[in-house]
Amino acid sequence: MKTDFKFPMTFPDRVTVYHKLGTEPTSETDSFVLDVLILSELHQRPAARCVEDIVVYDYQRARKAPLKPFMADAFRETWRLQEETKAKNSGRVHDILGRVRNLETQTWDRPDAVEDMGSGIR
Repeated sequence: MKTDFKFPMTFPDRVTVYHKLGTEPTSETDSFVLDVLILSELHQRPAARCVEDIVVYDYQRARKAPLKPFMADAFRETWRLQEETKAKNSGRVHDILGRVRNLETQTWDRPDAVEDMGSGIR
């Protein structure tokens, strides 16, 4: 596991931990990567980012092992939901950016727009 700490947290604080699959798992997958974001609830910002490299290991045979079918199915479903949510939220972000650009065009990008430098005189 690699961890990149963003700032020192102190008590009392709580964290929320989000995991994301780094790649789509297959039935032959014997390891996978999770991208992790740890958020400070007190500061409302990332406290750390981590990368977890997880290996499926068969201790009886003393070697790596592929995911069992039920595991692969669960991870594939998680991947599908993750990608679906990413596409949906990317669309929302593009919509917001379009609205902001439209607002900028209506206010700042007009030929008659003049920036108020704020003389401080009332």
